[in-house]
Amino acid sequence: MEHIVFSKDLTKADRLLLQSLASDLKRHHHPEAANGSANGAPTKPQAQDGPCQDADDDAILDTLMGLNNPKDKRFEPTIMMGVDYDSFSTPSWLNSCIVQPYIRMAKSLVRVETDVVMVTHLLLYFLTSIPSAIVLFRHFTYLHGVLHFVMQFSYMGTYTLMMHQHIHMRGILNKNFWLFDSLFPYITDPLMGHTWNTYFYHHVKHHHVEGNGPHDLSSTLRYQRDNIFHLLHYIGRFFFLIWFDLPLYFLYDKRPTMAVKAFFWEMSSYATLYTFYRLNPRACFFVFLLPLLLLRLGLMIGNWGQHAFVDRDDPDSDYRSSITLIDVASNRHCFNDGYHTSHHLNPLRHWREHPVSFLKSKDTYASQQALVFHNIDYLMITVRLMLQDYDTLAKCMVPLGDQIPMTMEQRKALLKRCTQQFTEEEIQAKFKK
Repeated sequence: MEHIVFSKDLTKADRLLLQSLASDLKRHHHPEAANGSANGAPTKPQAQDGPCQDADDDAILDTLMGLNNPKDKRFEPTIMMGVDYDSFSTPSWLNSCIVQPYIRMAKSLVRVETDVVMVTHLLLYFLTSIPSAIVLFRHFTYLHGVLHFVMQFSYMGTYTLMMHQHIHMRGILNKNFWLFDSLFPYITDPLMGHTWNTYFYHHVKHHHVEGNGPHDLSSTLRYQRDNIFHLLHYIGRFFFLIWFDLPLYFLYDKRPTMAVKAFFWEMSSYATLYTFYRLNPRACFFVFLLPLLLLRLGLMIGNWGQHAFVDRDDPDSDYRSSITLIDVASNRHCFNDGYHTSHHLNPLRHWREHPVSFLKSKDTYASQQALVFHNIDYLMITVRLMLQDYDTLAKCMVPLGDQIPMTMEQRKALLKRCTQQFTEEEIQAKFKK
């Protein structure tokens, strides 16, 4: 209980959910206090700076569902990633003349009314990234090149997880705007380090089919997940061989058309980058090549963190081969990317629905011995694993169900067990399909 940290930057949904989990811990460690308050009325959930007194799950669930329901008076669209709707403070004249008209307009453009932020970010990229890239190719300076890359670096995480929603929902905008919705990634993807359609083919058509199993090209099963050399091998294979491995996977899986498409789009991207390099090598390096290298590094380090902890007894379970994070970087800035278990359970689930789904299924998560962490993101999980810093990881763990009585040493032992490399014999025994 003493290790639960309520960051002031948590989303409203994350804060309420963490209050619920903290209340579970309190009821275990201080049953007399829980019993005393249970005789009174349920506490109204509040997104405050610490755990509420005996958070009532039904009340919290009702609040979370109300925040997502456009017909509910409590509905709050997401306008900007860095601030909640009710904390978005502007002068009254600006709110009435600009903010509210913008929200109404954006809600009519997006596919889901919560997603005003999608329009906000599309405007941001089209008004900054694209003009800056054009200027660099026309009048390159190193200062501008560095500043452009820093700007793109700050965009990459949010953009990638916006496109994560895009590739699963086959778009983020109202279907009346299907043409623009389909075409804009061909402009913005290369600026953010993506090659055309590879994210879709690798993530949707491959990773979610295999689910970190033995045939998943990004599977962590065959690696010792706290070993730096294993991580470097994992990253290197993706860096240098994904153009070959992914089409080959589709061929082995008897999906030749998809193999051709994946290979075509990857090679088309490389050909386009080469063309831009011939046009202006320095601009191409800062605008396209640096983002490509950085994003692929980030994707693999992040995926390693997402699937670093795999249960030895049931590695084929979505609950036990992926984790849930309640943290600022993943959920405040990256469309609830921390709810990775929820995403694997239902890849089509809308990003705002992940906290709702988790709370509804909290008992199932507990019975399935799912792992939940807070106050740490996927990248730092990977860093802590490379340092073999299980003390920090154990403190960041939010225990559920039978995990609650565990001591810190027992938590560390559990996490170490879940990072062990699987042998081929074990894989064949655990994955029989």
